[in-house]
Amino acid sequence: MNRPFPSSLIAFERHAGWIALACCAIATLGLAAALPAFSHAQHPLGLLGAAGVPGAMLFNVLGFLVPGLLAAWVFVRLRDRLPVGAARWAGIGCWMLALSALAFAAQGAWRLDPADLDGPSSQRHATAWLLWWLAFAVGALVTGLGLIRDRVWRGVSVAFVAAGAIGVLLNVYPVLAGPIAQRVVLLAWLVCVVVASRTGGMIRIA
Repeated sequence: MNRPFPSSLIAFERHAGWIALACCAIATLGLAAALPAFSHAQHPLGLLGAAGVPGAMLFNVLGFLVPGLLAAWVFVRLRDRLPVGAARWAGIGCWMLALSALAFAAQGAWRLDPADLDGPSSQRHATAWLLWWLAFAVGALVTGLGLIRDRVWRGVSVAFVAAGAIGVLLNVYPVLAGPIAQRVVLLAWLVCVVVASRTGGMIRIA
């Protein structure tokens, strides 16, 4: 049996997704606006936190680390709240989503180095990005499909399956330019974080 969670933490948890989304959006839009040469249509988000870029440390903290750590906590808590009748793989999907969140945060710890894209830090950043979207896409699909039979959780299920499908589609099939696809997948991931955090008021169904 799960231990009762303090009401203050439950209240924070229900807003954690929005906090993660706000931090990421403010860092992305605000710091990009301060760099006239930066283009959302041409440059990856990681460039905002790259070595030598003004405001890079702030972006890595607000754009990657804070949203990633908040999301990891939200997804772990989501697993604790899954309905009793959920398929077993829904719990596995939650762990994969938590892993994706940690990989997202890691992008801020291992920043790009434009002067050495083949160097250790740049390669670790790229690996974290790859792990982020892979774990997110698969985790969202698995979690969503594991909840599909529960009527109360049907909306959560549909949101996760749709987000996971977007993650697979845009990374496997180049239907959009890379930087644009990255931002669409990021938005889908953040939507999952918000949806997961808002499940704090849902009840467990036997």
